[in-house]
Amino acid sequence: MKEVLYLEIPTPDTASVCSWLQTDFKTGTCEKIITPDGFRLRVTAETTNAEAAISENLPRELSIFVWSVQRTTYLKAFRWGNQPFPQEAQILHRLIADIRSRFPHKYPEPPAIDLSQQSIFTALAPYYPLTVKYFQKMPNGEYDLKRAYWWEQRWREGVRNPQQPRQVVFRNDAENGRRGDAENFLPASPRPPVPVSSSPTYDIIYIGGALGAIHAAVMAKLGYKVLLVERMPFGRMNREWNISRDELQSLVNLGLVTNTELETVIAREYKDGFNKFFDGNNPAKLRSPVLHTPTVLNIALDSDKWLQMCGQKLRAAGGDIWDETEFLRADISQTQVTINVKHLPTQVEKQVTGRLLVDAMGTASPIAWQLNGGRAFDSVCPTVGAVIDKGFEPQVWDSQYGDVLYSHGDISRGRQLIWELFPGIGEELTIYLFHYHEVNPQNPGSLLEMYEDFFTILPEYRRCDVDKLVWKKPTFGYIPGHFSVGSSDRTVAFDRLIAIGDAASLQSPLVFTGFGSLVRNLERLTQLLDVALKHNLLSFRHLNRIRAYQSNVSVTWLFSKGMMVPTGKFLPPQRINAMLNTFFGLLADEPLEVADNFIKDRCDWLTFNRLAIKAARKNPALLLWIWELAGPRDLIRWLGNYFNFGRHALVSAVLRGWFGRLLVKINPWLEPHYPGLWLRLLAINYAITTGKPRSQTQIAQVNPKARIQTSH
Repeated sequence: MKEVLYLEIPTPDTASVCSWLQTDFKTGTCEKIITPDGFRLRVTAETTNAEAAISENLPRELSIFVWSVQRTTYLKAFRWGNQPFPQEAQILHRLIADIRSRFPHKYPEPPAIDLSQQSIFTALAPYYPLTVKYFQKMPNGEYDLKRAYWWEQRWREGVRNPQQPRQVVFRNDAENGRRGDAENFLPASPRPPVPVSSSPTYDIIYIGGALGAIHAAVMAKLGYKVLLVERMPFGRMNREWNISRDELQSLVNLGLVTNTELETVIAREYKDGFNKFFDGNNPAKLRSPVLHTPTVLNIALDSDKWLQMCGQKLRAAGGDIWDETEFLRADISQTQVTINVKHLPTQVEKQVTGRLLVDAMGTASPIAWQLNGGRAFDSVCPTVGAVIDKGFEPQVWDSQYGDVLYSHGDISRGRQLIWELFPGIGEELTIYLFHYHEVNPQNPGSLLEMYEDFFTILPEYRRCDVDKLVWKKPTFGYIPGHFSVGSSDRTVAFDRLIAIGDAASLQSPLVFTGFGSLVRNLERLTQLLDVALKHNLLSFRHLNRIRAYQSNVSVTWLFSKGMMVPTGKFLPPQRINAMLNTFFGLLADEPLEVADNFIKDRCDWLTFNRLAIKAARKNPALLLWIWELAGPRDLIRWLGNYFNFGRHALVSAVLRGWFGRLLVKINPWLEPHYPGLWLRLLAINYAITTGKPRSQTQIAQVNPKARIQTSH
């Protein structure tokens, strides 16, 4: 038999597809024989002759059938023998056209609901029955499902109104004189001018208590007066965090925790992590072995315990935490930023002032959308999952290992679904399901649809009876990406305002969220922000230099682009798995440190080029596939990234050996007299050395605590 057609039909209703094939699809003069999963086409006596007989007296037939996996439908057509079936091309062409017309892409909208009249479970049950069923079995499931629904609504609002995002940051015109660099970005407040207090209450106000808690604790320990505002009850996370031990070292280097304290929040350390993509429909040369990454994401943190520790460190250093408090707006003046917030349980609004506002609200941040307008985010990974306390049979998974990236099928309803699995304490397993997705107003990406997929296809991924699993908590969110062409094409700051983490959207496009990016760049962000606060360098032009941008990360966005199915477009179902297997197969053939460096954002220019050339040789069609997915506009943008990457590599090679040592020598006289220049040079030094192990004393040999001044 020879396969002549493979299609994905974007509907979970496989029975309807089968019925349509059997009853409605017209096959012309060929005899249609109904089978349980489709039909067979046989050449009748009127349409054949002895000269066309197939060798070995095999029947002259086409067999067309459908099946269901990953909550979608797939179709294949086979024919007997090597000779084409009569009018085979015309029949298959008509079949494809009719299927695409009858079963087009659909992008369901979550329903508008009124929770004053019904519970979230009652409201969503008709649309997402399995999601409601299993959230009801989770502690705090009703609250968490409301949170997932709220997050999806907020995300959709931002995607569909990018040119006119909700305005939450305003310029305070109460002061006379220069308005500052934010004048070009910020609208004047429509309210009466906010009174300017003589001394701000806080040095730094963080909005967002996940990634914000980590950075806030670090800055508080340096001596700053810090306030953390969090919409949820503090210490609760919608994600678990995995990272490697060498990356965690920055937390110790900065004095946030000791090695002993760090061990108390490590839930599990794995022997190895696996990376494997489904290749059952790939040709032999595009199949790959398992890529082993023993030092990637091999540390599972107890995120709740970790956040509680950060909160304790923050409070012990004199900081404050306002949880269950929603950010409403900020008014920025020359001397301070005034924040309006609402305490959700009591609905009481209040104001607080600070020298600097840090946006750590992630993809739900209205500030991030206001900063960047139509290009707040270029891509996103809608991510769902859960922490499962127990219920898997012992032979299903060995808790000494993690699944870093895994797919068990081809493209499903316009998405290449990818799994992650990370064991935690005891029998706990944290499992994620996500896909890479272009930001599109017609199809923003749905958490609730993904959760229906998750609960349906989890047994396909790892053998289990879903009803026997004990659910600890859900994990979900939108992980953003920004296709940066240069180090300054994304705005991460206003006057007296800076974004970090997912809100800054400068992380790796492979497996890391804003958490990995923040931790890897924590020393960089802390040192630069310390200098800015010490010298009151809090204007846009200074703060916009404080970012986690890396040229080697920005050049890899084409890789994530190749994992996205453009909205409304149909690709060969096996296409993305073939691309992933091509590249990960190359990494599997390399020494372990190559894959480790690549995934941890440490890939250098020579290695990147060597791997790209090997990939093109192994799979020449890869270039055409990327062209089809990215298009000429994005490829031209990427070329800008590539040339910038090369220029950066050259500058780094020239400066890395001596520039840091020079800064140590000139620091005592340069920083006091020219603090703005010092900040700029420091940012350059971090840009050329990021990802390379180095001592903090390369940059400054002064005790940070002794350098802090909380009023200027």
